[in-house]
Amino acid sequence: MQIKYTRPFLTRLEDIFAESEYMLRYEKGSFKSGFCVLKETKVAVVNKYFPLEGKINCLVEILKAIDLSVESLRKESQELYLAIKNQTLTTA
Repeated sequence: MQIKYTRPFLTRLEDIFAESEYMLRYEKGSFKSGFCVLKETKVAVVNKYFPLEGKINCLVEILKAIDLSVESLRKESQELYLAIKNQTLTTA
């Protein structure tokens, strides 16, 4: 599966967070890596001033780093999440 730097692909990544127990927020901040994950409160914060490509890359990195309950995700979201976790995504 390929990473596509498009708005619909960003929406698919955001849907994974919406279906999981993690809350995704876009905030301004001086995050060194562009994002911050608060694991105790299950909140992921991404710099809202990042361009589309930066947001997608951040969300992919966050999804690689956290463990989600796959059963709570829709089939389409499960496939995308598992592709990210297994690092079978390539850039388009």
